[in-house]
Amino acid sequence: MSRTTAILAAVGFVLVVALTFVFEPFRNFQLATIAAYLCAVGGLTMLTGVNGQLSLGHAALMACGAYCYAFTANALGEAEIDGALLLVLPLVAAVVGSAILGFIIGIAGARLHGPYLAGVTLAVVLALPAFTSTFSNVFGGDMGLWVTVARKPEGLEGRGSTEMFQAWVAIACAALVLLLLQNLLRSNFGRQMRAVRDNEVAASISGINVYRTKVVAFTVSSAAAGIGGGLLAFITQSASPGAYSLIFSLFLLMAAVIGGIGTLAGAIWGSVLLVLLPEAIGSLTKSLSLPPEVAQRLDGNLAIALFGIVLVLVVIIAPHGIQGLVTKTWRRLQARGTLQSVSIPK
Repeated sequence: MSRTTAILAAVGFVLVVALTFVFEPFRNFQLATIAAYLCAVGGLTMLTGVNGQLSLGHAALMACGAYCYAFTANALGEAEIDGALLLVLPLVAAVVGSAILGFIIGIAGARLHGPYLAGVTLAVVLALPAFTSTFSNVFGGDMGLWVTVARKPEGLEGRGSTEMFQAWVAIACAALVLLLLQNLLRSNFGRQMRAVRDNEVAASISGINVYRTKVVAFTVSSAAAGIGGGLLAFITQSASPGAYSLIFSLFLLMAAVIGGIGTLAGAIWGSVLLVLLPEAIGSLTKSLSLPPEVAQRLDGNLAIALFGIVLVLVVIIAPHGIQGLVTKTWRRLQARGTLQSVSIPK
């Protein structure tokens, strides 16, 4: 990571944390949700945009993280363990559990390409509701599980809402995930992933183990999705299959594409839209004073339609996503400023 990028990232982190002191509890809840989504979208944009593996089942990997968090947190709660351990250990369990599941899926799908790999990941997310219903005594069926969560530290009592504390935890985890992914993308392994994406045969001839690269990339992406799912369980205090549906999995992929596939900055744009766009749609339907039946139908389907419209518009207007458009505009401004500075005076 360059010095300028590191400074900008540090400034952005400080500004986002500062916003939690200004936002009301609901906005802090949204901010925490954005951070949780960012972990998953960041891992997905690395997997699909950098390594070239298309996944339609990242919602299932987030669900795995959420349930691993729930099982661990509830077990610690029953053992009357509180404090930092009740926060850290469940998050570690979420990462490890999703990484193991991703490793298994990665082994099965590393030799597959395009729609075949997408089909494997799609089958995983489609099987999630049936799996939780079959073992309802463990997973709580369709209702899911209530989660024991860590309380605010005693030193923060009376100095902010619970949502503010949740936002701090989620922002810190998202920042750590982005830092690790950024370093990974800039490493030799990141160059290997790009080589595999561009031409597997050429990458293999040059000495890159294509199979291992794909498996590791899927495992890392799954671990990022796992911590995102764990954070959602921490924020919402629940883990249920309905929260990680096929529609949500498609939303994650659309967020990565709209923001700018293959760029972590694009993952930030996509995660923000993933949270704020449905709220804007809900406010729009309420302002139209529609009949309750019509408003209920629009509330569920209008978000999907508008996300699709935004996706089409972004592909047409900015093929490299929102971040690609921002980068292109910034370079044009820089070039214009350079030309003006070196222009010969009359």
